[in-house]
Amino acid sequence: MIRVLLADDEGMIRSALAALLRLEADIEIVAECADGAEAVAAAERLTPDVCLLDLEMPQLDGVQVTERLNRTVATRCVIVTRHARPGVLRRALAAGAAGFLPKSRGADEVASVIRRVAAGGRYIDPELAADALSDERSPLTDRELDVLRAGRHGETTRQIARTLSLAPGTVRNHVSTVLGKLTVDTRQAAVLLAEERGWI
Repeated sequence: MIRVLLADDEGMIRSALAALLRLEADIEIVAECADGAEAVAAAERLTPDVCLLDLEMPQLDGVQVTERLNRTVATRCVIVTRHARPGVLRRALAAGAAGFLPKSRGADEVASVIRRVAAGGRYIDPELAADALSDERSPLTDRELDVLRAGRHGETTRQIARTLSLAPGTVRNHVSTVLGKLTVDTRQAAVLLAEERGWI
């Protein structure tokens, strides 16, 4: 049996996918989680073979969950997303994701990807892979992207500084550099641009 953890903040999608995957003779759903932090805790407790993670979740997103689990648990992570941007694919692969596919795929295809990943293989949606090869790379450093990510919901400079263990002045310097590189006037505009390009 392939032991699978599912994490998606949309309850109906999570329940429906769990029900469909339970029909597969070789797949056992060991946990259903509503956010990234819950997924990390459950995976560390249950050590599933595969974690099927929604990209956009509260607490921690699918990429952040993948990063954490790759350091602590012998599990393989597959990320599913509704908004499959090439930059996000690169982030997922850098975090160690073994699979990446859009939510538009059917349950039978998801089950096939789970089997492939559980056997040690990888799966990247072919269309996403082609888009990623042609998409432009982010001009921002990892730290500048961290600052945008930490402030994507309107957090203050002090809150961002506390989250990233930086001085507020350092955060302001990073924001200033980001605005210059992206030629936008506000941090919110920078966040929107970075989200559209899939950099955060």
